[in-house]
Amino acid sequence: MSKNALKYLPIDDMHVSKLNMRHGRKPPNIDDIYPSVLKSGVLKPMLVRCEDGKWGVVAGRRRLFALRRKAKETGKRHEAPCVIMQPDDDAAAVEASIIENVGVEPPTEMQQYEAFARLAKKGRSVSEIADYFGVDERDVKRILALANLSDGIRRLYAAEEIDASTIRALTLATKAQQEEWLRLYKAGNEHAPMGRQCRAWIAGGAAITTDKALFNIASYEGEIANDLFGDFGVFASADEFWEAQSRAVAERMDAYREKGWRDVIVLERGALFHSWDYEKCPRTKGGRVFVEIRHDGTVTFHEGYVTGAEARKARKAKAVGAESDVSKTVRPEMSGPMADYVALHRHATARAELVAKPEVALRLLIAHAIAGSALWQVRAHQSRARESTRDSVETGAASAQVEESRVAVADLFSEHGVGFEGVNQNGDDWRLCEVFAALLKMTGGQVMSVAAMVMAETLEAGSATVEAALHVTDAKLGAWWTPDEAFFELLRDKRAINAMVADIAGATAAKSVLTDTAKAQKAVIRDRLKLSGENECSSWLPAWMATPPRRLVDGAACPPADQWARIAGLFEASEEPAPAKRAA
Repeated sequence: MSKNALKYLPIDDMHVSKLNMRHGRKPPNIDDIYPSVLKSGVLKPMLVRCEDGKWGVVAGRRRLFALRRKAKETGKRHEAPCVIMQPDDDAAAVEASIIENVGVEPPTEMQQYEAFARLAKKGRSVSEIADYFGVDERDVKRILALANLSDGIRRLYAAEEIDASTIRALTLATKAQQEEWLRLYKAGNEHAPMGRQCRAWIAGGAAITTDKALFNIASYEGEIANDLFGDFGVFASADEFWEAQSRAVAERMDAYREKGWRDVIVLERGALFHSWDYEKCPRTKGGRVFVEIRHDGTVTFHEGYVTGAEARKARKAKAVGAESDVSKTVRPEMSGPMADYVALHRHATARAELVAKPEVALRLLIAHAIAGSALWQVRAHQSRARESTRDSVETGAASAQVEESRVAVADLFSEHGVGFEGVNQNGDDWRLCEVFAALLKMTGGQVMSVAAMVMAETLEAGSATVEAALHVTDAKLGAWWTPDEAFFELLRDKRAINAMVADIAGATAAKSVLTDTAKAQKAVIRDRLKLSGENECSSWLPAWMATPPRRLVDGAACPPADQWARIAGLFEASEEPAPAKRAA
C-alpha cells in the first residue's frame, strides 16, 4: 500500500478493477448513499491502482457508480479522493488494506448511536442528521431511541448478549421497567422476557402498581390488591385507575398554568417524549410543559421545552435581529386536515347562501373587483400610449366625466369610513371585507354607481368589449370628442385622409386634392371644421369614431371596425332566416 497523500482523480479515467471483490456483477444499489454523495461528494477515499493507463477501482465501486450518476444528472465532470496502491500489490494485500484502512465493515447500531447522539446534542435535527449520513429519517429515530436505554442494557447490547428485537422493545420501556428487566436478566432463577414477549411485557403485561398514582391513595374508592411479595399494591381495575389518574393530571396542568406556563401539552398515552425532537427553553422565554403518560401508569412532566422547529425559528429570528415569537405562539386547536375539513364545509355553505341571495353576491363581487383575492386578478386600465395621446384622452370631456364619478364613489365609501382610490388589488382579505361591509350599507342605486365606476376603470382598451358597450349604450362620440391636434398629428395614411376629405367636403373636392400632400389634404379638413354656420360640419366625425365604426379603405385593416365585425351578430338581428328545426 502506498503511503502517499490523497490525490483527486477524474472519474472518467476510472473503471472497476478485476481485483474488486464485486467485479463483474450487476450495477450496485446506490440509493442509500446517493443523497449524501449528491450533496457532499465522496467523503471516504477510494482505493485505486494503475491498470493499462487507467485507474482500476479496487475498493469503492458503489462510490464510483454514485459519482457517475451525479455527473450524468449535473452535467459536470467530477473527481474523487483516492489512495493509490502500488501496481504489484497482490490480492491478499488488497483485502487486508480494505479491511484495515478503508473500513468497509458497517458500523454497529451502538457506534451509529454515539455519532448521531453527538450531533443531536449540538442542535442538529433528525432530518439534518439523516441528510448528512445519507440515510432515512426513520432509521435515525430508531438509532436515537437507544438514548432511552440504561447504561447496563446498552452494555449488554454492545456485547451482543441481547438481540435486535429485544433491544428495540426495551427502548419503549420506562426507567423502572428497564431496571426490573435487568434484575430479571441477572437473576439466575428468573427469566427476563425477550423479543415479542418483551414488547408484550412492556405494553401491558405488567400490572399498574400504586406507586404510579398521582392522586391520594387514601381517597381512591376502587379496589387495590395487596402484593405480599412486592413493595406496592396493584390496582384491580385499570379503567378506574385511569379515571382517577386523568383527574390528577388535569389538576397538575391547572397548577402549571397558574404558575405562568403558557401551554401544557399531554402526549398520547404510550407516546414517548423523544428528547432529540425538543430543546430546553425556560418558562420566561416561552417554554412549555410536555406530559408523557406510559401504559404502566407512569406520568412524567417534562418542564421547559419547545419543539426543535420552534427553537430553530427563534435562532433564525435572533440572527437577523428580529424579536422571537416563540413565547407568543400557541399550539393550534385544529390539525391541518381538520382545518381543511371545516374550511371547505363553511365554503360550501357560503356559496349556497350567495346563490340564494344575489343582492349580497353582487356586493361581494364588486368588493372582489376592487380589492382582489387569490382567485381574482382584475386591474384598472393603464394607458401606455405616447404622451400626446394620453394628454388628449385625459383632458377630454369623457375622462372628466369618469373622474367626477370616481370622486362621487369615493365620497360614498368615505361616509362609511372606508377609503377608495379606485381598483387597487392587493389580495388582502381584510381590505376586501372592509369594502364588502361598506357596500352592504349602501342603497341599491349607490351600489350600482360603484359597480359602474369599477367597470369603467377595468374596461380593456382596444377590445371588442368597448365596441359592445358603445353599441348597447347608443353612445354618441361627438358629445365627448372633437378632432384635436393629437388626432391630426397621427393622421398620416393618404387613402384615409382623402376619404375623410370626401366625407366632409364632398367627392369632387376629394378628387381635386387627390395628388396633394397629406398635410395639404388635412388642411382642407381643418378649414371645413372652422367654417361657421355649417351645422353639418360642427358635429362631423370620421368613420372610425362612428357607432358602429366603419373602415375608410376597402380591405384595409381597421381595428375598431374589425372588432365590431367579430361581435356584430351578437347584438344586431340577423337578416338571414333562422334554419328550420328538424322534426323530432
